[in-house]
Amino acid sequence: MPQPEFTVFWLVGENSGDLHASLVMKSLNAGIPGLRHVGIGGARMQAEGLRPLFPFQRFNVMGFTEVVGQLGFFLKVENSLRRFFAREKPDLAILVDYPGLNLRVANIADNQRIPVLYFICPQFWAWKHERVYKLRASVRHVACILPFEEELLSIHNVSATYVGHPIAEEVAYELDRSGFASFYNLDESKRWLGFLPGSRDNEVRRMLPVFLEAAARFDPNVFEILVSKAQTVSHQLFMEIVESAGLKNLHVIDGYRYEMMKYSELLVSTSGTATLEAAYIGTPLVIGYKASLLSYAIGRRLVRVKRIGLPNIVLDRDLLPELIQNDLNPENIQRQALSFLDDPAKMRSTREELGRLKDILGGKQTSAEMLKLVRELLQIND
Repeated sequence: MPQPEFTVFWLVGENSGDLHASLVMKSLNAGIPGLRHVGIGGARMQAEGLRPLFPFQRFNVMGFTEVVGQLGFFLKVENSLRRFFAREKPDLAILVDYPGLNLRVANIADNQRIPVLYFICPQFWAWKHERVYKLRASVRHVACILPFEEELLSIHNVSATYVGHPIAEEVAYELDRSGFASFYNLDESKRWLGFLPGSRDNEVRRMLPVFLEAAARFDPNVFEILVSKAQTVSHQLFMEIVESAGLKNLHVIDGYRYEMMKYSELLVSTSGTATLEAAYIGTPLVIGYKASLLSYAIGRRLVRVKRIGLPNIVLDRDLLPELIQNDLNPENIQRQALSFLDDPAKMRSTREELGRLKDILGGKQTSAEMLKLVRELLQIND
């Protein structure tokens, strides 16, 4: 008998989700022949066969005030998806992170009797605790990528499975240190200090100028400055900020992201997935975040956890320094960076502690675990 075909709807709203979902899609395509993929996702997902319904870049926004400016667009998306689900009736909806929109879409899909698999659980344990009740009401199953989330969800009677963290599959290196240095014309005799300003334009506007001011405080005869540019960031915006800094020892790293994380002696990173990637690789880092004044004021009232850095949250300790809002300034960045760079014993002990993340997050292969869950939800028998 021919293999039955299934249609899977996807909704991913940001760059890291696009990467995580694309690896899952690759596993699903290999394990379930004839799958059709449709929805919202980026270039990596489209390369795996996703038929996009909306331009991906319109979704890549973060922060209360930034989202408010896009409310009309998001309302249009919801109305369009409501009609799409009623007309097309996909066999499964896989919603990836992005809870502001995805929890509403989960309700729409559930009302159409479309099973929902939520991949990358909303961080209800950090803020907006009521989201756990929305998961229970509209989602068939939650695929968690942090080990403590499965137990927390089970307490609230939400069906969930810990599938491992996708970075365990994603982190790989193509170049050794010398090859990386040659590609970007780096001086191997100097110390390399890396900066990761974020994957969104609004993050780069706020973070990159501060990062570059901090970078200017380090002796160019001793340090090479590496600055990562995400593909999702406006090239013109990024380069205007970089060029205005006038740092002669600055190198823009627009590829080989994991090599930059591995070979830098220390990193300074915007809070987000990049901090967990860098920590998983084992490089000490300073974590920072600066939001709009309104977003920060609202966030302070809602956030329930005392840490923002994912490595610190997973390890449940204040291992890596966190600089938030006004504390994120060039002086503090330099001070925290030198507290590592000038203390080899601290660097060594931090690297050893970060090594625990591989044991915590790398025990399962996310793409394989997701394939099992999808086969169950589509009722595909071996």
